[in-house]
Amino acid sequence: MNMNRRDALKSVVLMMGGTMVGATAILTGCAPDKQIEGLDFSPEDIAFLDEIGDTIIPETDTPGAKAAGIGTFMVMMVKDTYDENQQKTFVDGLNMIRKDFKDSKGVEFEKASAEDRLAYLNGMYEQYKSSENREPQIIYMLKDLTVLGYFTSEIGATQALNYVEVPGRYDGCIDLKPGDRAYAI
Repeated sequence: MNMNRRDALKSVVLMMGGTMVGATAILTGCAPDKQIEGLDFSPEDIAFLDEIGDTIIPETDTPGAKAAGIGTFMVMMVKDTYDENQQKTFVDGLNMIRKDFKDSKGVEFEKASAEDRLAYLNGMYEQYKSSENREPQIIYMLKDLTVLGYFTSEIGATQALNYVEVPGRYDGCIDLKPGDRAYAI
């Protein structure tokens, strides 16, 4: 039995307890009532999102998020499942990251070292955790979309996870040894 991408996304969102931004649209299968008209992302925006995703899930012994086409996935999710306020937060957050990173590091995000990118995103995450008003929310959007997109992609499900297309039987207790990959859903 093959599962299509929409069913896989619904399953992941349900397992996450529906906490992801845009979860309502995924669960109901309906686009939000109010969205930004004509929202579009340039190829440069997609490349920027690919680099952010690859910083969150870099290439190791398995391909990274960029290889899974994470930028294109993020754009699709933002355009199809985010409401107007969430879309504005996402776009404003990307613009803020571009400007702030260049101002603080003197180089564009895409041209910086992997260590500088990771330090910057980790700093944003720590800032979010310690902030009373929970800004910048963009870091959670980026993390959620990267993890969701990567592990529901063919690359993530088959190369980073242990993928069994049609399980032969139910095994209620499977021993996992150190180094074993988790099973894909």
